[in-house]
Amino acid sequence: MKREEQLQKYATLLVKVGMNVQEDQKVFVRASVDASPFIRIVVEEAYKAGASDVRVQYTDDVLTQLNFKYRDLSTFETHPQYLVDERMTYARDNAAQLVVVSVSPENLKEADPKKVSANMQSYGKAYNEYMKMMQTDQFSWTVSAYPSYEWAQLVFPELEKEAAFDRLLEAILEAVRVNHEDPVAAWQQHNDNLHEKADYLNKKAYRYIKYQGEGTDLTIGLPKGHIWCGASSVNSDGVSFMANMPTEEVFTVPHKYEVDGYVSSTKPLSYASNIIDDFKLTFEKGKVVEYEARVGYDTLKALLETDENAVYLGEVALVPHDSPISNSNILYYNTLFDENASCHLALGAAYPFCLEGGKALDEAGLESVGLNSSITHEDFMIGGPTLNIVGITEDGQEEAIFTNGNWAF
Repeated sequence: MKREEQLQKYATLLVKVGMNVQEDQKVFVRASVDASPFIRIVVEEAYKAGASDVRVQYTDDVLTQLNFKYRDLSTFETHPQYLVDERMTYARDNAAQLVVVSVSPENLKEADPKKVSANMQSYGKAYNEYMKMMQTDQFSWTVSAYPSYEWAQLVFPELEKEAAFDRLLEAILEAVRVNHEDPVAAWQQHNDNLHEKADYLNKKAYRYIKYQGEGTDLTIGLPKGHIWCGASSVNSDGVSFMANMPTEEVFTVPHKYEVDGYVSSTKPLSYASNIIDDFKLTFEKGKVVEYEARVGYDTLKALLETDENAVYLGEVALVPHDSPISNSNILYYNTLFDENASCHLALGAAYPFCLEGGKALDEAGLESVGLNSSITHEDFMIGGPTLNIVGITEDGQEEAIFTNGNWAF
């Protein structure tokens, strides 16, 4: 299949399966200038699908570096309101939202950590309402990726610039099933498979799940009425969409105050364009009480200090070690891909749609039933071939969910 044909099919997937653009619907796209050739194809596909207005907001890695190099720390403590207003205007119009990730995971490696921390906090506060709308599926949203040369050479350092770019693009296209004869049908089948796993877990309604593996011994309580979800979601208009492309996970919400033990990372985490690696978190009654990191300690500290609830968990996600992205043996240094090669947890906000009646609850209501609220939501990977997970029923019976890194059922 020629590259032009692959990119056309990828754009079609994002428009018709990811965002599932409807007639006369607006579309809001965020992407790097590195992805602009591909974004043009996406925009045309969106219009062909019936979109009434497609707005693209571009960023540039080099300009971002210059901002952090020369701007004063105080300028990062607030976020431009006009940018917030623009995104919120489209969100309130139920526009389909697309993010195409290209930024290098080490783009801000040389930046002042205080500036990075201030920027992440001001960004989280500025877009708090937007995040709440997204986390309750008010509109369709999709996160996907397209390479940049810097990202590609981090993933494939042994290759020359152009070869690394081509290799990463091919890996992305493979991960999103573009190379199947009928990619849309392949996604429908994949969606059905993930929903089958979620249905099984929902029937079990485990009270706790327990993780044991190398560097990990963690027990997580699940709130009453929790819902396991997988692949597609449904927005406020009743239209299905795919939040992440690729996706291999089945996930739910933990009880905010019922997480005890310790857990170790199994893959690097790219956060705020910095790498955090080889880190360990210790929990007591839901809260991170100790943490360490061989790489990126200051960045991890900044993440945990984003707000008072960043030290609690908001997501529990199951991904088998024997899955397409894991089997590719590619370390992407990008959470969208690495989280879909590994079981993971998330610090910060919980998804209200993962609880019966959760979408109708305000922040106080979510707190009362054990769901965390925060201005951040950051996944980190804990899975691997040694990880075992059991579900614990209300009467204390233990049943295998994962054995040696893979589904036990």
